[in-house]
Amino acid sequence: MLVTGLGATTPLGGDVPSSWAALLSGRSGVTRLDTPWAERLPVRIAGGMYEDPAFRLDRVRRRRLDRSQAAAVVAAGEAWTDAGEPQVEAERLAVVVGTGIGGGLTLLEQDDRLEQRGPRAISPHTVPMLMPNGSAAAVGLLLGARAGTHAPTSACASGAEALAVGTLLIRSGRADVVVAGGTDACLHPLALGAFARMRALSLRNDAPDLASRPFDQERDGFVMSEGAGMVVLERAGFARARGAHVHATLSGAGVTSDAYDVTLPAAEGQVRAIGAALRDAGLTGTDIDHVNAHATGTPLGDVTEAGAVREAVGRHPAVTACKSATGHLLGASGAVEAVFTVLTLVHGLIPPVRNLEKASDGIELDLVSGGPRRAAVRAALSTSFGFGGHNVVLAFTR
Repeated sequence: MLVTGLGATTPLGGDVPSSWAALLSGRSGVTRLDTPWAERLPVRIAGGMYEDPAFRLDRVRRRRLDRSQAAAVVAAGEAWTDAGEPQVEAERLAVVVGTGIGGGLTLLEQDDRLEQRGPRAISPHTVPMLMPNGSAAAVGLLLGARAGTHAPTSACASGAEALAVGTLLIRSGRADVVVAGGTDACLHPLALGAFARMRALSLRNDAPDLASRPFDQERDGFVMSEGAGMVVLERAGFARARGAHVHATLSGAGVTSDAYDVTLPAAEGQVRAIGAALRDAGLTGTDIDHVNAHATGTPLGDVTEAGAVREAVGRHPAVTACKSATGHLLGASGAVEAVFTVLTLVHGLIPPVRNLEKASDGIELDLVSGGPRRAAVRAALSTSFGFGGHNVVLAFTR
């Protein structure tokens, strides 16, 4: 599948160029929360979107879309424009947008209205704003897609799984073009408080830019963020016939499940996902020059993933962890990191792992740090793992 369009809105920037430039420069998108409700939480830092996506929408859409849906629409619009707005029959255009939480902000906000002002205060748009498939529906309506609108929900692997589903739709002959990606936006006291109760979040409230530390020996959890990432995938023959500009090829995808634990990772499932992606792409571990790691900054998760990468691919690929700069965008993370992986292939620049002072024991990888590394990357993996034992690995080639 050819990648012809890229779109994103992240804590680093409101679009792909600004997010990529900030990532390469080593800037952090993590800041201290300045809302009054944050003061009563044990965690008071997060990665909010650099730009409010609602500002790019008309007044009607601003009122009728959840924040996660608005982010998806903005990112999809950018990707569609970047692809040159393909002239494709509606019946040959599909949309796949994954999410981990969906319209959680809407649900919580409307519940507050119900409790404070009664049922007549509830917005009539509540149901389409909170349903998990709402973002996929909004993007499908934006583009007029009629070949299917899908919404995989596989926690933090959702955005990556959306791209995997997109490849299946094109390979099966059901679509010529698929807009695929992920979105999440639920920076709310309940969500932050719940993750904090799990002891999953970093507690570096006094140093937000130092909080997200994948692979570092001083890491203490992930930083919750929000945003969206989208790509346009096209059947090779269709893209070439229209003279499309091609960024890279999504050559393979591996999807596995652990059947082990709801929250704890299992290296065996990750190894199988990497192996499946390599086989699907017709590659071997020695072909991989770069890995864009899931690496959230949790003590157990990073060590587990490092072991899986070593076993499945080896120690030779240059490894980065974009969450060190963006924080963890939950269901959007896999899609945003896929965008960054494609840009690495295009520009021959591997972003650095921010805040990496000393890799902890058990992480024996070639970690990029200090600044971007110039390299001729021919093939790269982007890994995504989610609660529930979801493992998705995408293989991209130049």
